[in-house]
Parts: sequence; structure tokens; C-alpha cells
Amino acid sequence: MRVVTSWIIALSMLLVSASSLAQQSLDRVAIIVDNTVVLESEIQSLIQQVKRDSRSANRSLPSDDVLRTQASERLISQKLQMQLAERMGIRISDAQLDQTIASIASDNEMTVDMMRTQIEADGESWRQYRENVREQIVTNEVQRATVQRRVYISPQEINNLVEIIDEQGDSTTEYNLSHILISFQDDSGENDESAAEQRASAVLNRLSEGDDFAELAVTASSASNALDGGEMDWMTINTMPTLFADAVEGAQAGDIVGPLRSGIGFHILRVNDVRGAEVFTAEEVKARHILIQPSVILSDARARSMLAEFREQIMSGEKEFSELAEEHSADTGSARAGGDLGWADPSMYVPEFREKAENQEIGYISEPFRTTHGWHILEVQDRRTQDVTEQRKQDQAGNMLFSRKYREELDIWLQELRDRAYVEVLEE
Repeated sequence: MRVVTSWIIALSMLLVSASSLAQQSLDRVAIIVDNTVVLESEIQSLIQQVKRDSRSANRSLPSDDVLRTQASERLISQKLQMQLAERMGIRISDAQLDQTIASIASDNEMTVDMMRTQIEADGESWRQYRENVREQIVTNEVQRATVQRRVYISPQEINNLVEIIDEQGDSTTEYNLSHILISFQDDSGENDESAAEQRASAVLNRLSEGDDFAELAVTASSASNALDGGEMDWMTINTMPTLFADAVEGAQAGDIVGPLRSGIGFHILRVNDVRGAEVFTAEEVKARHILIQPSVILSDARARSMLAEFREQIMSGEKEFSELAEEHSADTGSARAGGDLGWADPSMYVPEFREKAENQEIGYISEPFRTTHGWHILEVQDRRTQDVTEQRKQDQAGNMLFSRKYREELDIWLQELRDRAYVEVLEE
């Protein structure tokens, strides 16, 4: 056992003792993960959340022991990524968090207050929900910053995919998949490919006998989405991992595919649904913005306040948008053009900016909003649907290849992160 173990436990118990008396009697250190810990209350909270989500989705679940194992593994992974975020200096301010939560509420056609009421009615603390969202944003940033460096796409790969897309025509097929990963590693962390193959065969047998795929994913999968029933997003053949694409192409809804062997284990897929998809619908927006970046001498609140003042000056006619952008915008590239970003596909922007560019009314100047780059106000000046050019085909092919390779590398990176960590599960 590492030397740090004793002081981690001592520190954790001090933190627990600072809580209420009721919390003292219930909470304990359950798992040591490098220089931090997983508390029993965190495990129980995640288990309850999974149960609530499963009830809402009318999805069956395995025993509490299996749920605990999967919840523990997810929390271990989150703790490791949060420690890495700390070392990388990744922080999410309350303003960024508020912006994200507002977007989540909007996507669900609710106000933030309505969403809070629903979450608390489900028995979850609003404060804990906010921190869960903050942690998810942080881990997404860590994954993006770390994994994208591992992805290399050659010009020849892009050209080859463009040729394939040209052969397919203007449309292709999307597949909604669920996924089970049977890891080569056994309970002791040793690789045992033969045993993994036997476990994969056992899962396939249970599926053939009518067992629920989502429940088996929670029970048996080592993938990061196990607690979500193995659900994956809609993907085309060109965006899903190559291993999946070769096996899934032409499959029908309800088909079970696998086991497929990769470098980390055996994969079993279920095709939940199939639909046609337009690949190259190219709607572009013409927009302009002003960016103010917080710094040591400019607080986050002041940056937002400055943009609110600029917006008022523009709307009252006191100042021109282009004039303020040239004088104040931190985006030097667009500032010289009065904040003009030109015609662009909204998908090239970061998520918060993309959402505004895609949905905002033409001619409306947004309220200040936060992205990873800083605070913005945005005006969408026009929209158009463009013919797909050769350059756009190249860009889209590059994005498809990146999405495919990113998915492949993410699973490998998460496994490597787990393998390098010191993890000790403490007996109750």
C-alpha cells in the first residue's frame, strides 16, 4: 500500500467529520483513487440516479451488487479525470455552468426553474445536480484535450473517404446502436483473452434467449456507457469505429452483431434503429461577434458587464457594432472586419456559440453568453443553403474520420488511465 494511503484516509475522515451528524453515521471512504477518494454517499447517489433514469426509460436493471460495481468504476474514472483536469488547470466558472444548464433546460423545452423543480421532485439535490454537470463539462474538456492529440488523419484518408461518399450519393444510412464491451482484463486486472471470449459467448447466448440488452450492458459491459444501458448516438458507417462499420453495414433494426475483437476486448452491438440521413445539407450562417476575454485584471463579471453595455449602445444607435468590435474584440481576426465572421458552417464553432448561430433570429443581438473563449455578443446577419463544394466535402470527410478515430482512442485512453492508477477498495 502506498504511503499516501494513511493520510488520504485521515484527511477524508476529517472532511466527513465536518458534515452533519446524520451524514457522519452514513458516509465513509469507500475507494482510494490515487490522491483522492470515492465516498460511500457518492456511490449510493449514482446508483439512485441510474435507478431513476432506468424507471423513466422503462429499462430493467440487474442486482444492486452489480450496479455498485459499475457505479464504482464510473466514479473511479471520473476521479482520475478530475485529478488530471486539476493538473491541466481546467476550471469551469459558475457563469459557464449557468450557461450550460440554461442550454440543457432549453433543449428540454423548460425554464431553469422548471427543470430545478422536476429534479428536486425526483429526489435529487439541485446543488448536487449542478456539480454533476460541472464535472461532466470538465471531463469532456479533459477528454477532448487529451484524446484529440492521439488522433492523426492523413490527406490520403480524407481523399479516400470523399471518393466513397461520392459513390454513395447525397444520402446514406444512420444506425442507432447499443454496445457491450467485454474487457480482456479479469477482476485482478490481468489479461485473459480466452476467459473474455467465453464471457462474450455467454452474453450472446443470453441475448438469443431474450434477455434485455440494456440490462446486460449494465451487468457485463466494461465500456464507459455501461450504466446508460450501452446506448450510443446515431452514427453513419463513416463516423462509427471502423471495427463496427464493417460489421454493421446493411444490418436491420433488432440485429445483434458480434462479438468483434479489438485491442481491449470483445464488442457486442445491438442495432436499435435504422434511418436515412442527409449527409451534405450545408446551411451556412453569416454572423459577427464581439469577444471579451476575462483575465487577471478583468474579472468574469466585468467582461460580461462590458458586453451588456455594448449591446445597449448598439441597440440605442449610440454606437455601431463594427466600431465596438474593432475597438474592443479580443478576436483579432474578426475585429479588423468589424467582428464579421463571414459565411460559415455553424458546426465549426464551439457548442455554446454554435447553438446561438443555428437558432438565433436574423438581426437580433444576443445577450452576453459564455464559451471557453470568453464572453460574446453575437448577431446572425443571414442564412443560406450552399451547394456542397469540394472543400466542404474534404472538411466533412475530415470531421467524419476524426469522430470515428476519437471514439476508438477514447476507450483505449480511459483503459490506460485506469491501468496506471492506484485503486484500493476498502472493506465496509
